[in-house]
Order: sequence, then C-alpha cells, then structure tokens
Amino acid sequence: MMFEHLVVFKFNDKITSDKQQEFVDQLLALQEQVPGIVDLTAGVNTTEETDRIQGFTIGLRVTFEDQEALRNYGPHPAHQAFVASLNGWVENVIVSDYPIPSR
Repeated sequence: MMFEHLVVFKFNDKITSDKQQEFVDQLLALQEQVPGIVDLTAGVNTTEETDRIQGFTIGLRVTFEDQEALRNYGPHPAHQAFVASLNGWVENVIVSDYPIPSR
C-alpha cells in the first residue's frame, strides 16, 4: 500500500523569497535521490485563503511506494542534508503521513 507524506513549513522572519525557492528546489531534487518515491511535489504557498496560512509558506507532498520506503526516507542522507539546511530558518513544521487505499 502506498503512503502519502505531507509537510508544511513555517519560516522565521529572516526568510527571503529566494531562500524559499532554494528550499523548494532542494525538496524537488529528493525525488531523484531517495529510493521508493513514486511522486513528489513542493512549492511556495499561493493560497488566496490568507486568513488560513498561519505563516506556513512551503508545502511538500511525497507519495511513497509503501510504508517501508517512507520509513527509510527519514534517515536517508539526502533527506538528512535537507533537514540540516533548515537550521536557523524554520519556526515550525507540520507533518501528516497516511496510507493511500487501493482504488
């Protein structure tokens, strides 16, 4: 069964639009670096529901082939390098993982 991994990032007030795009580009590169990723999208939040943003400005969605691939993603060196690059920039992160039922 495939698994979905959703993450939204809230950055501190030092963040610039260029730095946000750099983070998005790093996230997009993970699809080629981490085994078990079926699909990955990431981008800067452009919602018109501005009263709902709560400061979260980048979204990530990763579809994994199974739960084991999701588990292996966390400790993978490419993912760990991305997490390390967030140091000093991130104020908060929300994560949601869930199985995708077969249709």
